[in-house]
Amino acid sequence: MASQDDRDVDPKTAAAVAAAEAAGPASGENVRIDSWIWAVRLVKTRSVGATACRGGHVRVNGERVKPAHAVRVGDEVRLRHEGRERIVVVKRLIRKRVGAPIAVQCYVDNSPPPPPREAVAPIGIRDRGTGRPTKRDRRELERLRDLGGPGGS
Repeated sequence: MASQDDRDVDPKTAAAVAAAEAAGPASGENVRIDSWIWAVRLVKTRSVGATACRGGHVRVNGERVKPAHAVRVGDEVRLRHEGRERIVVVKRLIRKRVGAPIAVQCYVDNSPPPPPREAVAPIGIRDRGTGRPTKRDRRELERLRDLGGPGGS
């Protein structure tokens, strides 16, 4: 008997979900963490995922992991990438990259919301063609940086 969720899904999405299930590992097989974070579209390439693991930017259940670490359903994955931290809980294991609507069904996103674009704007970017900063400009930039840092007045 089909559940309510199965009846509400359109045929294209159902076919994509079936493809994602086929992309998953066979029973008893493992999925590497670098492959999984790439497959669910948390990083753009698998090599970026492997580099993040080697750099200590990926944690599974609080532990730093290597790229070949096997991920399981229920694991909490923390990924520091592009200036923010993503916190996801694994719902489904997949090995191949799938479309974004299917990828979000493979994890539960517990990440804090991204900062607003105004807060991310870089400080101290000079207009093109204005030349080197003067001593006065440098002092103003240093003053601005000190105000934003820890212990600033």
